[in-house]
Amino acid sequence: MAIQISSELLDGCVLALLQTEDYYGYALTQKLQASISVSESTLYPVLRRLKKNGWVTTYDQAYQGRNRRYYQLTAAGTDQLTNVQHDWQTYFQAINTLLKGDAPS
Repeated sequence: MAIQISSELLDGCVLALLQTEDYYGYALTQKLQASISVSESTLYPVLRRLKKNGWVTTYDQAYQGRNRRYYQLTAAGTDQLTNVQHDWQTYFQAINTLLKGDAPS
């Protein structure tokens, strides 16, 4: 896909996935990559930013002798997801209108 995704929208995509279940970093990357082009090197700074903002929290869980760091949506993250979803709908409608050639008067 040639269209670049904004950091705010990428944050929203991650938060939306975490709304359904907790994920560790690699699994989260795989889930995102099923829909959009994103690399692990792109995702980890996003996860750090989400944690810094208080939108996700982390916990470690042992798996085959190693720890996996899981990311979990917080109440503040749910609020932020609602904001992103609203902003996305507004933006989507505006862009879709323009791409159809229906410029506002």
